[in-house]
Formats: sequence, structure tokens, C-alpha cells
Amino acid sequence: MSGRRARTGHDWAVLTEACTALLDRLPDLVDQHLRELHAHSPLYTRVLSQDQHWQETEKAMRIGIEAISAPKSQPRRDLEYAEWTGRRRAQQGFPLELLVHSYRQAGYLIWDALLEGAEGGGPEKLAVLMRAATTVFAAVDAETATASEAYRATEAELRHRTDERLQALLDALLEGKDSPGLAARAAAGLDLPEQGRYAVVVLRLERRDGREPFHRRIQGAGMRFIWRMRTDCEVGVVSLGEDTTPAALSELLAARCPGPGGISPVVEGLAALGRARRLADLALRTCAPDATGIVRLDERMPTAFVVSQPELAERLVADVFGNLMGLDPADRVVLLETLDAWLSCEGSAGRTAGRLYCHRNTVFNRLRRLEQLTSRSLSRPRDLIEMTLALDAFRLSGA
Repeated sequence: MSGRRARTGHDWAVLTEACTALLDRLPDLVDQHLRELHAHSPLYTRVLSQDQHWQETEKAMRIGIEAISAPKSQPRRDLEYAEWTGRRRAQQGFPLELLVHSYRQAGYLIWDALLEGAEGGGPEKLAVLMRAATTVFAAVDAETATASEAYRATEAELRHRTDERLQALLDALLEGKDSPGLAARAAAGLDLPEQGRYAVVVLRLERRDGREPFHRRIQGAGMRFIWRMRTDCEVGVVSLGEDTTPAALSELLAARCPGPGGISPVVEGLAALGRARRLADLALRTCAPDATGIVRLDERMPTAFVVSQPELAERLVADVFGNLMGLDPADRVVLLETLDAWLSCEGSAGRTAGRLYCHRNTVFNRLRRLEQLTSRSLSRPRDLIEMTLALDAFRLSGA
């Protein structure tokens, strides 16, 4: 085993005798070791009870002393116990540096005690112990390394379990589950206020490689983001603080997030995240298939009414644009693009003409033809509303 060198029968007998004598003094050594640890850091007494710490230390030191003089073929019980100790300390939340310190401090104490016991045995016994120094400290190093490795592995496992638990809590909130204490548990685990101003962002994204997307590192003044990847989208929960507006959130995301995406209205409290998620989904559904922008639901309310009622939207398109369906596709596209541009230009024929690179009279002619085909007038508010909503429904249908 590592650290155990071949010994003569005489050396082994001397070392065994010294270790046996040391075991008789073990209770006093444990008391001294714990006094030194407590003087080094008060955390030893805060995390571990005195009786528990004494018993576990006594066992670790006893097994460690026995391992020093054990034959090479004997199993390393000291490493088995070091692994157990490392896992247990990680589960208890005990700092790793204090665990390492306790092992090294125990090693120095045991070595000093061995030398002290050899003082009355003459130079020969002292020489044997000096030859065993490598064995003693190699054993201590191996135990320390084993305990540290077990600690880190357990810590990573616990962190993974904690992350999964917190993700499950967040998912439950986003799905709108009503469970007693759910919001409180999520608030404590995620370090978020249970009652506060929140918004939800939903991004429609293609699958990426394993690199973290840039927008996940966005942090704005007064805002905190928590992102969750789903099969066909990514969901962000945003803690807005007291003064941040949805407009500020939209501005922050617009330049940094790949779209399209939807932003919910502000909701109060973690318990309302399910409703916010549904509204953010609805905002995203108002984006055309080729859109790249991030939109707020409160900017897209009429279109949101359309997409939330697909059956009625289909009937509206058939009723308003039914006669257009019989036109040549290119002709139909020209008329609908003209209407879309005219609406975007707030009813200005001149601006519409500039956008479409045609004469303003051409715009008027196309709009009059559209009015004839739909049996509606763009000068009548109700007809204008119907045509606007029908255009949104037609565009979002992917036709």
C-alpha cells in the first residue's frame, strides 16, 4: 500500500510496540487534539456536538495508529474510515479546509507522541521510528486525500440534488401548481422574495451546442434572471425589484436575446408565475414565424385575442378575406402587404408608397380594391378593426 515500506522483523516489532503503547494513551491524545482544534476555529463546536466529535475522532485516530504498523497485505481500514468521514462532513456542511486541518493536526500529534514514547527506549528505538517517518506521514497524506476526495464528490452530489430540487420547485410554479408552501420553499431555495414584482420571458430557440448562451449572463440594474431550458423554448423568470418597468426589461433583452420572444405583464409574487408564464407564451404566439423581436403582451393585446381563439380566428379570416383566396397568390400578397404597410404607417398613403416603392395613387387603388373584395371600408372603425385582426390572424397562420 502507499506509504508502507518493507520492514525488517525487528523494525516491525519496535513500531508495533510503540503504536500499542500509543493506543493506551489514546483518550488523552483525543482530548488534546480536540482542544487544539477548538482553539483553531469555533466552527468545530458549532457544527459537531462534543460527544459525537470525540467518538468519531477517537475511532479515526485509533484506526490510523493501527494502520501505521499494519502488514502491507492488510486492508486499509483507515482509508475506508477517511472516506466515510469525508462524506459525512460534506453532508453536515462542515468546511473542507477544517476537515483537512484536523487530519494534518492529528498526524503531527501522533508523530510527536511516538517520538515522546521512544525517548526512554534508547537510540536504537528512536532510529527505528525515524525510519518510519515516511510511513507515518504518507499514511496521513493518503487519509487526508481520501477524505477530501470523498468530501468533494459528496458536495457535488448534494449540489446536483439541490439544483434538481430547486428546478422542480421552479417548474411547479411555472406550471401553475397550487401546493401549500410551494412559493415559500421556492423563495428560500432560490433566494428570491416570495412577494415581489416578477415577469416571465419565453424565447423560442433552436437547440444549441453545450456552450452557455450569452443572454444567460444578462443582469440589469434592479433585475435578476433565472433561466430554464425546455424542449422548444427557454423560460426566464425575472425579479424586477421595485422600480423596474416592463419597458426597461424589454429594452434590455431586445439587444441581447435571440428572438422571437414574449414578455408577460408584471405579476405580484412567486405564486403568480404560472399565470405569467401563460401570458408570456401568448405574447410569443403573436410573433410571426419569421419574427426575431422580443414583444410585450401589453403591446400586442388585439393580436393576443386573435391567437388565443384559433377557431374564431380562422372564421374571421374566411369571413373577411374569403374573396381574396380566389385571387392569384402574387396578387393576394400585394394587396395584403399594402394593407399591412398602410396600417404600419398609421394610414399615411405617402409614407406607405415610400415604403413599398410605388406611387401614392397605386396605394389608394390597391386599398379601394381591397375594400371592394372584403365588402368593408377602411374609414369605418368597426370594419378597420375586423380587417386588422383578420390580417394578424392570416399572417400568424403561416399562410
